[in-house]
Amino acid sequence: MLQMLWNAGSVTILEAQKALGLSIGYTTVQTRLNRLVKKGVVGKTRGRPAKYTAAVSAEQVSAHDLDTLVQRVSQGQVVPLVAHLINRQRLSPGEVERLKQMIAQAERRSQSSRGQREGE
Repeated sequence: MLQMLWNAGSVTILEAQKALGLSIGYTTVQTRLNRLVKKGVVGKTRGRPAKYTAAVSAEQVSAHDLDTLVQRVSQGQVVPLVAHLINRQRLSPGEVERLKQMIAQAERRSQSSRGQREGE
């Protein structure tokens, strides 16, 4: 549902039903959208017909899902999860370079936070 909203933007229930491209009933779409409104991840206008829009970005959802994954799979430890992914997937040279950059950034953050703690 959120993917459809990210792609379609602001939609009515009928537009959402069509955009989903599934044989799903109007009232089912309405129920699902209204549940997402109650959860705060979808916004709804007051006008008639009401328009629905995503209230969270794909990046926010991905970040939350990945945080949950790290907690559930490796009890909050990043290294076992990353090690598994690196060992199971073939990485392109560009991906390897990006990982090196991310590690360098993490090292700088770690060193600066350590320096701040020592200065306290």
